[in-house]
Amino acid sequence: MKLMVIGGGGREHAIIKKLKENPSVEVIYALPGNGGIAADAKCVNIAATDIEGIVAFAAAEKIDFAVVTPDDPLVLGAVDALEAAGIPCFGPEKKAAIIEGSKAFSKDLMRRYNIPTAQYEVFTDRAAALSYLESCDLPIVIKADGLALGKGVIIAQSREEARSAIDTMMVDKKFGHSGERVVIEEFLTGPEVSVLSFTDGETLVPMVSSMDHKRAHDGDAGPNTGGMGTVAPNPYYTPEMAARCMEEIFLPTIRAMKAEGRTFRGCLYFGLMLTPKGPKVIEYNCRFGDPETQVVLPLLESDLLTVMMACRNGTLAGTEVKFSADAACCVVMASDGYPGSYEKGHEITVDGDFDAQLYIAGAKEKDGKLLTSGGRVLGVVATAPALKDAVARAYKQVEKVHFANAYYRRDIGRRALERE
Repeated sequence: MKLMVIGGGGREHAIIKKLKENPSVEVIYALPGNGGIAADAKCVNIAATDIEGIVAFAAAEKIDFAVVTPDDPLVLGAVDALEAAGIPCFGPEKKAAIIEGSKAFSKDLMRRYNIPTAQYEVFTDRAAALSYLESCDLPIVIKADGLALGKGVIIAQSREEARSAIDTMMVDKKFGHSGERVVIEEFLTGPEVSVLSFTDGETLVPMVSSMDHKRAHDGDAGPNTGGMGTVAPNPYYTPEMAARCMEEIFLPTIRAMKAEGRTFRGCLYFGLMLTPKGPKVIEYNCRFGDPETQVVLPLLESDLLTVMMACRNGTLAGTEVKFSADAACCVVMASDGYPGSYEKGHEITVDGDFDAQLYIAGAKEKDGKLLTSGGRVLGVVATAPALKDAVARAYKQVEKVHFANAYYRRDIGRRALERE
C-alpha cells in the first residue's frame, strides 16, 4: 500500500513509525514532513494547508490511504477534498472538524446535549465582553474562538489582565480571524487529563490516558507551550473515572455530533478537568494531540493502519484495539528561548548507544546533517512496566542527544509519580 501522512511534526513522526509496522505498507509520503521524518518516509515539499496540491499529489501517485493529522487542513476540508478525489482518509470531514475549529460551536454543543463543561458566554462585541467581565469571578478564562496554534487561551488573574486579553484578541487581532469571536468561561480546578480516542462515528474506543506538561519551565512555571513532555497512563484517571467519562462525556459527544449531522470519524481528543464536581470538558481537538501521541502510540499493540481504516469504514466495533499495560514518558528537547525567540541551525547528534524512540519535530536536513529548525526540536520517548522506570529511562537517553542551545524540563512525570 502507498500511504500519505499530512503534517510535519513529532506527532506525524510517531504516526509514521507506527504505520510502518504494517507489512503491507510499501511507501509512506509525508507532506511536508521534516528532516528527521525523512529517515522513515519520503518527504514532499507541499504545505499541509495546500489542499489543492495535496489532492493533486495523491491522485498522481495513486495513494491508497491518507492520514490527515493537523488541525488546519482538517478544518479547511482536506478530508472532504481527498475523499471526493477517491482517496480514502483517516480524519474527520470539515463539518465535524468544527468541534475544534470553533470553541463557540463546541461549547454550545455541550450546552445543548448536557455534556459537563465550564459555564461560559460567547461574544463578538468588545463592549459587551468587557461589560460581562465586570461581574465575573476571578480568575477567568478567555479563549479565541478559532484555531490559534494552542496559544489562544489566556487565564486572567485580574480584571485588568482580562480586559487586556479581550483587546489582544478582538482589537490587536493577535490570532487573526480566530479572535473575532471570544469565549469567556469559568476557571476550573483539578487534575487535567488528555484522552485520545478512535471513533467511526458509532463506536468509540479510548486510547491510554496521558498527562501533558504545557508550561515551559520546571514546576509548571513560565509561558504556555505546545507541550514540553507527557506521561501515560495518567494516574488520576482511574478505571472508575474512565467509566464515568465514557457515559457522561465520550459517548454523548459522538451521539451529539451524529444528531447534528456532523458524524465524527477519526481521532477525537478530549481535554478533561477532573473537578471536585466531576469530570468536565476543557476542550475538544479533532485530531491526535502533540505530544500526547508520542506516548500513546508506542503502547498500542494493535496495527494502527487497520484501526484507522476501520474508523473510516465504520467497522471499529469489530476491530481489535489493544494497548500495553506499560507506561511511557516523553521528554521534549527544545531550543532555548522557546516559545519566544530562539536560534536555529544547530547540528543534532545522537550517541550510538541510544535506546529509546526519537521523534523529530523541528529539524531540517542539510548536507547530510540534521539541523534544528523549530522551537520544539524532538521528543525522547521511553517505555517500561512502571512509570518511574519509563521516566528514568527517558532522561537517561536525553543525555545522549546533543545540540547547541538545547533546553528541556527536568520534572516531566513528577506530578504523576507523586500521585502514584
